[in-house]
Amino acid sequence: MAPTAKDSDQALIELFLDMVAAERGAAKNTLAAYSRDLADFSAELGKAGCAIARASTDDLRVYLGSLVKRRFAGSSMARRLSAIRQLYRFLYAEGRRTDDPSAVLEGPKRNRALPKVLSIAEVDRLLALARAAFDQLDQPAAKRLRAARLACLIEVLYATGLRVSELMALPMSAAHRNARMLAVRGKGNKERLVPLNEAAKRAMQEYLTLLRSSNSRRETKWLFPSFGQAGHLTRQHFARDLKALAAAAGLREVSPHVLRHAFASHLLHNGADLRVVQTLLGHADISTTQIYTHVLAERLKGLVRELHPLADDSLERRK
Repeated sequence: MAPTAKDSDQALIELFLDMVAAERGAAKNTLAAYSRDLADFSAELGKAGCAIARASTDDLRVYLGSLVKRRFAGSSMARRLSAIRQLYRFLYAEGRRTDDPSAVLEGPKRNRALPKVLSIAEVDRLLALARAAFDQLDQPAAKRLRAARLACLIEVLYATGLRVSELMALPMSAAHRNARMLAVRGKGNKERLVPLNEAAKRAMQEYLTLLRSSNSRRETKWLFPSFGQAGHLTRQHFARDLKALAAAAGLREVSPHVLRHAFASHLLHNGADLRVVQTLLGHADISTTQIYTHVLAERLKGLVRELHPLADDSLERRK
């Protein structure tokens, strides 16, 4: 029997997405990812003459098998399965299903990759090159403004550990001259406060001075407006500029997210508490922050080598 219009795959997926948006405050990118994953799930079920409303556990296993055949990475398969589980839990809670066919499914085993982290010296090299590009007074005003913007973006990102989407959406009010903290609206529409250091505040003021004196200036609510069109700078544009700067500095695979990782790792290496770093990063669950515990492990090893009375260095000093 074909499902009714209210039980069609599209209707059930939209109902689920409405719940995720309303009750969890999911961001647009999260909703888009759920939508893509569940649309693929629906399409594969449809090829087998099945539908979300009546799919069995075996049907779900067949779908996961199709992901293997399509050579999906373990992380991508886990994300798809998570979306499917959440969908069926919702449908069961809403009385749209009398069972949850995803309840007994096991996800793919995967090793969580450690984040790529820049050393403090590498971050200093990147910042120095960005600063040097801004300090060239004889270049065209538009080029110097772009250099100032890039330097400011890097300084603020490394000082705060913001997500790139949060950085792009900062309002002009974030650059208040006496501000010591940034109020950031992150995932789930949750607000948090992150401190600003003097280098980041100085970079913002230098950038704003150039922005306000530029001929192309227009009224905008964004701290980083797009120079070419209305709205704020896109994360893709920032990523391209950062990649080019990193290449000039002799660094590979540098992205905005790598700078966020550097912020967290360097804090932990210098003694910050994991819970504090969790709060600054805006992680809802500390298990997400625990990916950085390898930094803590290395720091502890270093402390033992340096301070333990039976460490090799200490023995040499006692001779």
